[in-house]
Amino acid sequence: MRRAQSCRVRDERGMTTAEYAVGTIASAGFAGVLVKLLQEPWVQDMLRELYQSTIGKFL
Repeated sequence: MRRAQSCRVRDERGMTTAEYAVGTIASAGFAGVLVKLLQEPWVQDMLRELYQSTIGKFL
């Protein structure tokens, strides 16, 4: 019975590793999309306007 329990623990650890791998790949993909989006001129203009309107209130 102990042997069966130890096999289950190993299987769960493998799934945890796989979940971390999928999460890491998803995070890298999201970062790539974000970088590509931030390189678009209209996004840069929008962020610049937002920054200037926010900081302009404090200056």
